Amino acid sequence: MIAVIVPAHNEGPVIARCLASIRSAASHPGLHGEAVLTVVALDDCSDDTAAICAGQGATTVAMDARCVGTARAAAATLALARGARWIANTDADSIVPADWLCQQTRCGADVFCGVVEVVDWLDYPDAVRRAFACRERAEDGHRHIHGANLGMRAAAYTAAGGFAPLCTGEDVALIHALRNAGASIAWLAQPVVTTSARRSSKAPQGFSGFLRALEREVMEAGAALVPTQALQP
Repeated sequence: MIAVIVPAHNEGPVIARCLASIRSAASHPGLHGEAVLTVVALDDCSDDTAAICAGQGATTVAMDARCVGTARAAAATLALARGARWIANTDADSIVPADWLCQQTRCGADVFCGVVEVVDWLDYPDAVRRAFACRERAEDGHRHIHGANLGMRAAAYTAAGGFAPLCTGEDVALIHALRNAGASIAWLAQPVVTTSARRSSKAPQGFSGFLRALEREVMEAGAALVPTQALQP
């Protein structure tokens, strides 16, 4: 069985689209009918996120941590208890492509690290879009880490100790732990996950914070862009 875990804190406006895309990926013929379990970690949700998840058939686990690392870990623990062999990760404001799970599980490594693209740039100026395109090197071997497009063998996840209870950077910390545990990592440009450029942060210094910081740099400095530091091979 394959599991998809999604942390959520008041994601009512967007999570239906995310779950619909996961269902599409779960029905890909390349999976040959393998079961897919979607687990949403309801972290201090006071809106209709839980009701939407129930209506779309997602399994949920509730908590009051307000911590994305804790949320991901709780969802992964449930998935492991249900017998998942592979744990795929995305975010509630993201949309995965139809071949997402098929390509992840066939990546030829213990871990899959993919890239993201933004389509709803909202009010961000074109300069920020260009800066992001420069920094998000969408090619094999990229070394970017995004919780919205991540997957790993259950055995590798367990050996690395799982997600740490971090309010931000839990995905980066896990990849470092996986490397230290000897896991092989596929840094692939495909499949790409579409994510949001929303300005409201769900995790401090997360993707939304990165985009706002990039905007400040572009608008205030106007200098040549320096690539962000990536995990070294």
